[in-house]
Amino acid sequence: MDIAADGMQHLFTSNGGGALAERMGIVITEASAERVVGTMPVEGNTQPYGLLHGGASCVLAETLGSVGAVLHGQTVNRPFAVGVDINATHHKAARSGLVTGTAVPVHRGRAVATYEVVLEDEAGERVCTARITCLLRGA
Repeated sequence: MDIAADGMQHLFTSNGGGALAERMGIVITEASAERVVGTMPVEGNTQPYGLLHGGASCVLAETLGSVGAVLHGQTVNRPFAVGVDINATHHKAARSGLVTGTAVPVHRGRAVATYEVVLEDEAGERVCTARITCLLRGA
């Protein structure tokens, strides 16, 4: 089941995204079980040196991977995704603008879904690579 980006954004901001993602300015621009894309501003999500905070990168990665896992979970009658593992490698600093994350599946099973998430700056350079694994649960 694919949800149009505007429909997913409505669900995301009204219910499923949570207060943290909203506070960080995350916007979902594309959402399907095969690919989830979203953006987040660097401004407001920095550490004391003015660089994008590594934890902020993890929040964006977990958000995008979890959305993909939820959409996949709907196809196997387990529509609730709970993050159980995340790791991230920070490659390059981002100081301004938007970072864009793209989550694609590494594994989509009946009980577990794993997504790789690549974050890029506005120049298209890789800032971070993350992997998020979610447990899929039924109603």
